[in-house]
Amino acid sequence: MDWGTELWDQFEVLERHTQWGLDLLDRYVKFVKERTEVEQAYAKQLRNLVKKYLPKRPTKDDPESKFSQQQSFVQILQEVNDFAGQRELVAENLSVRVCLELVKYSQEMKQERKMHFQEGRRAQQQLESGFKQLENSKRKFERDCREAEKAAQTAERLDQDINATKADVEKAKQQAHLRSHMAEESKNEYAAQLQRFNRDQAHFYFSQMPQIFDKLQDMDERRATRLGAGYGLLSEAELQVVPIIAKCLEGMKVAADAVDAKNVGAWVGRGVGTGSVPQTRHLVLPLTAHPLPLPQDSQVLIELHKSGFARPGDVEFEDFSQPMNRAPSDSSLGTPSDGRPELRGPGRSRAKRWPFSKKNKTVASEDFSHLPPEQQRKRLQQQLEERNRELQKEVDQREALKKMKDVYEKTPQMGDPASLEPRITETLSNIERLKSEVQKYETWLAEAESRVLSNRGDSLGRHPRPPDPPASAPPDSSSNGSQDNKESSEEPPSEEGQDTPIYTEFDEDFEEPTSPIGQCVAIYHFEGSSEGTISMTEGEDLSLMEEDKGDGWTRVRRKQGGEGYVPTSYLRVTLN
Repeated sequence: MDWGTELWDQFEVLERHTQWGLDLLDRYVKFVKERTEVEQAYAKQLRNLVKKYLPKRPTKDDPESKFSQQQSFVQILQEVNDFAGQRELVAENLSVRVCLELVKYSQEMKQERKMHFQEGRRAQQQLESGFKQLENSKRKFERDCREAEKAAQTAERLDQDINATKADVEKAKQQAHLRSHMAEESKNEYAAQLQRFNRDQAHFYFSQMPQIFDKLQDMDERRATRLGAGYGLLSEAELQVVPIIAKCLEGMKVAADAVDAKNVGAWVGRGVGTGSVPQTRHLVLPLTAHPLPLPQDSQVLIELHKSGFARPGDVEFEDFSQPMNRAPSDSSLGTPSDGRPELRGPGRSRAKRWPFSKKNKTVASEDFSHLPPEQQRKRLQQQLEERNRELQKEVDQREALKKMKDVYEKTPQMGDPASLEPRITETLSNIERLKSEVQKYETWLAEAESRVLSNRGDSLGRHPRPPDPPASAPPDSSSNGSQDNKESSEEPPSEEGQDTPIYTEFDEDFEEPTSPIGQCVAIYHFEGSSEGTISMTEGEDLSLMEEDKGDGWTRVRRKQGGEGYVPTSYLRVTLN
């Protein structure tokens, strides 16, 4: 069934229908255009949101980036950014494949429709013109027939009138003959015009207009098919990015599962910290999943902030009643030379006690001695590795320049060997400088590692924490631990190695007493194996030469001779 056969008389209906179809095409294009604007705005808002929450500092300078929680969050942000890229891709595909192409197609359809209807209107005008000519010839034939009949009646009347002259009769007969001839000619012309009009009308209704209507039908069907394909592009643009969006969502799920607070996990995804943003003009396929070991967050925190200091010992009991019960003595520690007793409190102790004390602000130094031992060791290790990499780079560059110089010497047309001398000299200077820096950092690193080992193992091994004192122990017994104060970094540590006396820094502030200030008894055995300490046996009587300054160590003298430091918690002290 076609329009030319079934709708041969519905010219206006077809005109309205084809115009409605083109209007629908334009409405869909407008809808898709607004849809692309929504997608673009959505993608832009997502990108702005990601940019707002991405870390501001580079990954290498951000300690928080080492935690799996932060890495997972960054990965989720990157997945959202990739998701935004897919929304931009949807908008771009809709804009190019639907809006631009359908707008162009709509213009072509409008021109084709206009041409077909112009052709149909010309055919209608020609048919209407032929019909008007037919009507004119018909009216002329009718008029001539009436005139001829009237003239014939007039001639017959005059012929029967006895009073009419012969001349009048002849004249009337001639007029009647003339009118009859004119009527015959009008009849022939009308008949010819009628035949011509019927032929044109048959051509109009059976050939010319059906062809035009069939062309309009083909045009409208092609428009509807193209519009249906445009409808399909709307879903295809979405389906095209569904696999990538699924990968983004899967990456978010993997990032969530990768948070490793306690146990060591594994990262499976497209990489953390790459900062890669998919291109919006092409499909973005995810990278091949590969496992990356994630550190345990708790362990990361330890590695980032471990100071390497030994934990502080117990706070000593300060008996303020004793100075009141004994006579002032110039040799008694805490008694000024004017004889007035001096009350010693926690504020007089040099040792810092984390976490109750405020840390002093320190100025950064090249050897990172302002940092805790463990952090100093790590920073020095990093600097040493960087210097070694730079050194290897300079060595490789120098070797390459020397080979190039040899080539120039063998083939002068390739270049002047002398032109490479400044660069070779520069690399040699850089190598010497870097070797010096490497040696410097190696020395500092060895000293730092020595201090870390001293704080971590040697100190703890030499001064193990004693068992809990018996229940009968006197209340004034000191209970300081045998470990060093964690925050006792007010002064830089000694750089003479592990055998450096532990309390050399205190010897500068206190004159060595010439006479004991009290007596003490060893309640535990202690093996003083390091320089600055002294051995004692359980129950041994000792002379108290210097009280505990708050760091957990007391200076004593043995009866057999010899002075040194022993743990305060190993003693029962009696002041003079």
